[in-house]
Amino acid sequence: MIRIILCGSNGKMCKVIQNVVNARNDCRIVAGIDLNTASETFPIYKNFNDIKESADVIIDFTNPALLDNLLSFSVGQSLPVVIATTGYDDSQKIKIEQASRKTAVFFTYNMSLGINLLANLAKKAAEVLGDDFDVEIIEKHHNQKIDAPSGTALMLADAVCEEMGKPMKYEYDRHSKREKRTKNEIGIHSVRGGTIVGEHEIIFAGRDEIISLSHSARSKEVFAVGAVNAAVFMKDKPAGMYTMKELIE
Repeated sequence: MIRIILCGSNGKMCKVIQNVVNARNDCRIVAGIDLNTASETFPIYKNFNDIKESADVIIDFTNPALLDNLLSFSVGQSLPVVIATTGYDDSQKIKIEQASRKTAVFFTYNMSLGINLLANLAKKAAEVLGDDFDVEIIEKHHNQKIDAPSGTALMLADAVCEEMGKPMKYEYDRHSKREKRTKNEIGIHSVRGGTIVGEHEIIFAGRDEIISLSHSARSKEVFAVGAVNAAVFMKDKPAGMYTMKELIE
């Protein structure tokens, strides 16, 4: 039985994770971290240092502001961590990479298997289509999402750039300038409204033809299932950086 510490325990996403875990027989949540410590199922603490329970892995769905404490606890306890929070800046990403040299870190911008398949399809499309097609990415999320563009949109853009083998400029806003689109840019556009769980579309626009790849999440459960699968996968893993690629393989 894999024992999980759940960070952000009383958040909406973590409530879905609890339901997913409760439906399985190979893992259980033994403790949580949240400012709201109310719980009838497992103890929840405000601070990592207060945790008394032994565990095998951490799942984090909190806020980038808590990253330092999360990594300090994970490294100090040699406890693998599944980081599912988004919105990290470049300096925080460096900290995550540095922590992975001392403990096992699973880090991805999106826990959905379908999204990670979409990234692979985008790389294949970029390989085949090359410079003859312009690339635009549209992401849509609910009106409560804070960061824009989404981490997933950036992940998809990075996947395309990796295949193109050259630096590309991410263009987020064209309204302030009057000039033609250049060949070395990827347009990334954010939509926020209603209760949209998450939609991503990659458009490859060429001469007289358009190829569109898209993914639509219909509930938060797809992300919760991915996070729990990652937690089970990470048990007893040695120090290093792990992604959905290793989980799928």
